[in-house]
Amino acid sequence: MSTTDLPRVLIAEDDADIRDLVTFKLTQAGYVIEAFPDGASAWEAFQSNPPHLAVLDIMMPGLSGLDVLRRIRQSQHSSVPVLLLSAKSRDSDVDTGFAVGADDYVVKPFSARELLHRVNGMLARSR
Repeated sequence: MSTTDLPRVLIAEDDADIRDLVTFKLTQAGYVIEAFPDGASAWEAFQSNPPHLAVLDIMMPGLSGLDVLRRIRQSQHSSVPVLLLSAKSRDSDVDTGFAVGADDYVVKPFSARELLHRVNGMLARSR
């Protein structure tokens, strides 16, 4: 299987350590990763080459993960599954994420294995 056949996952996370961890774990699982340190560059990449799934941190400089999610849901690729990754753990924060259009929500700190299971499940359901 060539890399063009593998599922592509876009990651937007401003914390380099978390971005590297998620990139490493998903690459190990066979996904092609495009990782960005902010919402604006992630949104540009999404528009030019929509991924099979997006993992977005909520709190980022410039465009937040919620801003990017809103734009995705208003785009012609609105069906791309989106997983929000956030330190915001209050019920109201999680409710807001789902209300804006998230398909899943993972609270930091998180288990890399749990995140991988969620990504695998979301991609399996979207095919």
